[in-house]
Amino acid sequence: MLVVAGVVPDLDYASYVGGASAFLRLHHAALHSVAGGAVAACAVAGAFCALDRKFPVKPPAPIDPDGIVIQDPWVPLAFWTAAMVCAIGVLGHVLLDLAGGVGVQLLWPFYTRWFGWPLSAEFDLWIVLLLGVALILPLLFKLVNEEVGERRKGSGRISAAIALVLVAVYLGAREELHSRAIDLLLAREYHREIPLAAGALPASSNPLVWRGLAVTDNTIEEVEVNARPGADFDVDRGVTHYKPGDSAALDVAEHTDAARRFLRYAKFPLAMVARREDGYRVEIRDLRFASGDRGADNIVVRVDLDSGERVAEQGLRFATDENP
Repeated sequence: MLVVAGVVPDLDYASYVGGASAFLRLHHAALHSVAGGAVAACAVAGAFCALDRKFPVKPPAPIDPDGIVIQDPWVPLAFWTAAMVCAIGVLGHVLLDLAGGVGVQLLWPFYTRWFGWPLSAEFDLWIVLLLGVALILPLLFKLVNEEVGERRKGSGRISAAIALVLVAVYLGAREELHSRAIDLLLAREYHREIPLAAGALPASSNPLVWRGLAVTDNTIEEVEVNARPGADFDVDRGVTHYKPGDSAALDVAEHTDAARRFLRYAKFPLAMVARREDGYRVEIRDLRFASGDRGADNIVVRVDLDSGERVAEQGLRFATDENP
């Protein structure tokens, strides 16, 4: 139950087949929210309770010396017990996604705000190793005990508890390193401009290295940050992304339904305005995602305007979509 409930929230990834608009609306929302997670936990619990009644695994009934069955010890799985186990599985999944950087719509469908902290990569090797060691160590101890002749049975609870504590400590340490990286970004000037905001994104499984973004009046600076004390931090080695100037076309595009939905999702939006023969094309992407990122979460908004700066077409698309 715990394993199944722990992977069920990712079923909302199926919204990918509906395109970028459906994916942005439902992924990390439909089954990752408080309401959706509760429904998912109850559904999995109900399914396991039904299976338990249909295919019961009954232990042998105790028999007294006269050969009479004393009492059938089998008790059907209680729904609320199953629901509690499933809720723990869903909660663990959502907590890891909250630390994964993209975010989760916790209050969907009532409120479409994104919650999250960019503390670890979507696939964090260190977390996988810690949880893997918790699974392997009890087996190794069992083999050692059998080798020396002991028959003591261990449940692995101690290893599991230690692993969970270490994961929590690891994420706490990453939060400290994240704060240090933000402080470094805000303490520098970029092309003689003071940063207005900054963000640090996990660049890899190396907890010391972060992909930094510093927002100034005219640019968004992308630079690698090493949060190790005393490490070099050269802002001149970064990439400068220039913001477009104010224009009527950009203002119209930013007020479309597609752009408003995207801007609630994006943390570091960067717009590009291109003049075309029949009008303008405005594209806005989120610099949280590095250039060339082929993940489904990398979504952009595109708005085409006619020569009168009226909206001709608008929509969301995956960054990997190469349609003109």
